[in-house]
Amino acid sequence: MARILLVSDAETVLDDLRAVVDDGENEVRAVRDGARVRAEVDEDPPDLVITDSQVQNMGGFAVCLDLKLEASADRLPPVPVLVLVDRRADVFLARRAGAEGFLVKPLDPIRLRRAVDALLADDTFEDESFKPATVPAR
Repeated sequence: MARILLVSDAETVLDDLRAVVDDGENEVRAVRDGARVRAEVDEDPPDLVITDSQVQNMGGFAVCLDLKLEASADRLPPVPVLVLVDRRADVFLARRAGAEGFLVKPLDPIRLRRAVDALLADDTFEDESFKPATVPAR
C-alpha cells in the first residue's frame, strides 16, 4: 500500500489522478494549495507526491524545489515528486526543480500508471510524449 499526496487546485486534474491511483490499495489524499504540501509531508510523509505545475500561490515546480531543499537540510524525509507539466518546454523546469518524474498533459491512464509505478519503485520517469524528433546535422 502506497501513500500518495495529490496537489492541484483543478478538480478535473484531481479526478483524473484519483481514477488511476485510488485503486483501493493506495492511501490517497489531496491538497489544493501548494503552500500546504510541506506541512502535509512533515505531518505524514507520503511515498509519492504528484503535483500539477499550475497550482494557486505555489506551483508544482516551487513545491518540488521546497521539498528537495527541506530534505537536503534534513528537515523533511526525501519523497519522490511527479510533476504534471502543461507543455514540453516545461520539462526543463521540472528537471531543474529536481523532480524524479514528469508527465506532459493531457494525462492518460497508461502513462500515469507507468510513472507512478516507476517512482514508487525508486526509479525515475521521463515522459517521451511530444518530444521533438532529433535531426542529425549535416
